[in-house]
Amino acid sequence: MNRFALSVFLYLSAITIGFSQNPRVVKISEIESLIVTKSDKIQVINFWATWCAPCVKEMPILEKANLENGNIKVTLVSLDLDIDPSPEKVFKFVERKKITSRVLILDEHDPNSWIDKIDNQWSGALPATLLVNTKTGNRKFIERELREGELDDLIKQLN
Repeated sequence: MNRFALSVFLYLSAITIGFSQNPRVVKISEIESLIVTKSDKIQVINFWATWCAPCVKEMPILEKANLENGNIKVTLVSLDLDIDPSPEKVFKFVERKKITSRVLILDEHDPNSWIDKIDNQWSGALPATLLVNTKTGNRKFIERELREGELDDLIKQLN
């Protein structure tokens, strides 16, 4: 099976098991839009990669919060394309882990051109999580693995 056929197969497989919009490849402008578009929900935007052990370790915390807290919207932004130009690894990861949060795959190859658009204090280390209350403009940026219970505390601070 060639690469294109495999990509189509994985995408269609994802649709049939309920991940109809997961994952999809985007540019930084879409992430910027999430940060500024008014919403009744706090935006939790997590930057991660399949090769990042702390990222994978914190994933259940984010998934649980997304399923249980109706006041937030979790978006998982994969940075895998920076190392591997094929999104198949992310498709497989999402399917294997049964991820229900929105997954976006960032297609930007020069981190210096976009990292400051997320947070000017970000060194580029992963995992990194940006929480934004778009109604108030309040933000929190965490550049490390989230611990159990910490996400709930951060969300409370933004309300």
